[in-house]
Amino acid sequence: MSFTPEIQEKIEQILAAYPVFQYGFLDVDEIEFKEEVRRICLQECPRYNTSWSCPPAVGTVEECQKRCAAYEKILVFTTLAEVSDVSNMNETLATRKEHEGVVHALCEDLSAQGMGFLALSSDSCALCSHCAWPEGPCRHPEAMLPCIESYGILVTAAAEKLSMDFFYDGRTVVWYGILFLSSDTGKGLV
Repeated sequence: MSFTPEIQEKIEQILAAYPVFQYGFLDVDEIEFKEEVRRICLQECPRYNTSWSCPPAVGTVEECQKRCAAYEKILVFTTLAEVSDVSNMNETLATRKEHEGVVHALCEDLSAQGMGFLALSSDSCALCSHCAWPEGPCRHPEAMLPCIESYGILVTAAAEKLSMDFFYDGRTVVWYGILFLSSDTGKGLV
């Protein structure tokens, strides 16, 4: 079975039930995987090597790209949150929980429709106060969402291809989700 216009229409109906601001579909080969994005993780992110949702736990960029290539289409979507000042990281990060709830709910709905998918989100997983990486296995592999950038994907490049807005004012937080989609029911949340 392949990804048909009817499947896309069904996904759009599911999206309509959520506070998704913008969305679009791309072919898998339209997503760029870059080692430079991963270097940003290494050099600038305090979560590097501390989470199953981040490098090196997610694998190399090449391994991530190969994993994603097994899917047919990509859904890129955004949710928005209002804060008093986006430079206040505590306030900004506090809005992530609602976005993650939307990503998880979409995954549940897609699964109920028999869709296979690989879900990535805007930030590293924060389900546990202390991740089990690297001492033990992920405690919640069914709910853990890897970070988009951890896969080497520059999300703004995907947004540009879809003519999506990615910069607003100093009070609007833009959260991204990417779902690699397959009509194969053997795939699910990874």
